[in-house]
Amino acid sequence: MKKNKFYVTTPIYYVNDVPHIGHAYTTIAADILARYNRLKGKDVFFLTGTDEHGQKVDKAAQEKGKSPKEHADILVENFKALWVKLNITNDAFIRTTDSEHKERVQAVLQELWDKGEIEKRSYSGWYCTPDERFWTEKDLVDGNCPECNRPVEQIHEENYFFLMSKYQDKLIKHIENNPSFILPETRRNEVLGFLNNNELGDLCISRPKSRLSWGITLPFDEVFVTYVWFDALLNYYTGPIYLSDTDKPWWPAEHHLVGKDILTTHAVYWSTMLMARGWELPKNIFAHGWWTVDGQKMSKSIGNVVDPNKIVDEYGLDAFRYFLFREVTFGLDGNFSEEALAKRTNSDLANDIGNLLSRTLTMIDKYRGGSVPAPVNGKDRNDLEIKIKQWFDKNYTGNISRSYDSFLEGLHFNNALSELWKIMAEINEYIAASVPWKEEDDETLSNILYTLAESLRIIAIYLYPFMPDTAGNIWKQLGLDTDINSIKIDETSNWGGLKPGTRVQKGEALFPRIDLKKKFKKEKTMDNTVGVHGDAPEKDNLISINDFAKVELKIGIVLEAEPVEKSNKLLKLQVDTGEKRQIVAGIAKAYTPEELTGKKVVVVTNLKPAKLMGVESNGMLLAATDSEGVLSILIPEKDINPGASIR
Repeated sequence: MKKNKFYVTTPIYYVNDVPHIGHAYTTIAADILARYNRLKGKDVFFLTGTDEHGQKVDKAAQEKGKSPKEHADILVENFKALWVKLNITNDAFIRTTDSEHKERVQAVLQELWDKGEIEKRSYSGWYCTPDERFWTEKDLVDGNCPECNRPVEQIHEENYFFLMSKYQDKLIKHIENNPSFILPETRRNEVLGFLNNNELGDLCISRPKSRLSWGITLPFDEVFVTYVWFDALLNYYTGPIYLSDTDKPWWPAEHHLVGKDILTTHAVYWSTMLMARGWELPKNIFAHGWWTVDGQKMSKSIGNVVDPNKIVDEYGLDAFRYFLFREVTFGLDGNFSEEALAKRTNSDLANDIGNLLSRTLTMIDKYRGGSVPAPVNGKDRNDLEIKIKQWFDKNYTGNISRSYDSFLEGLHFNNALSELWKIMAEINEYIAASVPWKEEDDETLSNILYTLAESLRIIAIYLYPFMPDTAGNIWKQLGLDTDINSIKIDETSNWGGLKPGTRVQKGEALFPRIDLKKKFKKEKTMDNTVGVHGDAPEKDNLISINDFAKVELKIGIVLEAEPVEKSNKLLKLQVDTGEKRQIVAGIAKAYTPEELTGKKVVVVTNLKPAKLMGVESNGMLLAATDSEGVLSILIPEKDINPGASIR
């Protein structure tokens, strides 16, 4: 079973925190890996949860007149509700207040005590109450806690210590011998640098109940509770034991996903705890970076903490999931901006995948009555069509499956998505090159339409771990009646899985376009101030009415449209403006020929003829382009005859 199992964890999140983008980021990353490995046919256990002991929870509960458990019971719902909203498929949710977890923590503590891995000694140190952590004199920064910069207090007391120092050399060797144990490499080097240049101390793992009562009681001394980190880290081992619905041996974890701020506790504390117990270490601890917001560190005082609930409500879940993992290399710091999210939604989602699906289904509806045609074997195929099939052919060395697997196994999420989008760009080029709306040979047209539909089916499979709702929507619009949540990639991603005769079910746009100018740009108000003599302020670009009168504008209707050879931007149009004229327009990336045919347009009819790519143009269409490059041709509001003058 071990070869076919996959166990991934997030940190357990501090229950007093308000869920923010950092919590969402780690958890969605784990969800992507869990979904991907289920697609691969593996048995998956995905664990997340909350850390609920410690002084801050105790203090907050007292302020609200509740017991710590009552307080935690309320706050834990914030995380559970967010995971539902983010479509997280965790197999279990652990709480450190679970009785089963507490019993197993006490059993581990007792075993380590019996083995002589824990000892009691007097201790004097500087204690930070908000972080619930002791510091040495040299750790302090200007006399304050190095983590939160708040005051510390000196405490003298007896406590219990885990003999962490004895495992320093063993841990160094393990990291050196296992290059993928800590990733990315910069974090691995960071931990090795710390261990090679500092003497590892022993870890204080208790707090006297006289100072902190909200915790797990030490089984060998009733007047002490367990230090919250010792309790929390053990969740990764205890969770699968009592929360899994099988008795399969899930340990060790394939991935612990954490933020870089808690790397030391996981790479050093947790690893040495496991060594002392004699358990295997996790296969990988991956520490990702932090998110800033519009270039600033997230801060409650600044008021720029990103609420995932709000972003999902505003932009949609899959746009949010896509942005987080396409925008930044996993492991590096990233900058979150709503405007950047909206731009990616328009360009990558609405323009690329959304437009590809819409165009394909429109043509199947128009040319094949809504049924997927059968491809014709032996029919000549162009180079792009052959290339598309090779991408999805598992017997071909350049197929997407191999690169996609490699990227996801290395947690290179943005590279996996980039690979998919490169293929989509080529497929969109294939549409422009094959010109299906002009194809007169039925068999060739059938091959084109089948190639497009089948490509979309396979793309949906690879999109699924990242954007499950979008993948499901594509699946449904292609007329597939299987549940995409239960498919296995090795069984369904082979070319030819889409059955001819399947009835497509075109629905609403996958991603409606966002009006960026309206949403993010402040409209400039016109200055209507009149001068002393009633004169309007002069502007350099003003023209006279006589200049404007020289421009001849007429209504035209597009009779025919086709791409200009060797250009991916130009379309050649035959337009009736009272007389037939040929116009070359750079609108191929915004409009397909079939979308333009029959459309009423506004034409400048008295321009001097010009040649574009060797093709003569006699006129110009009027179009608007916003600041993001989104183009829209101007059309008359009412149905007016071609040749009508615009005055």
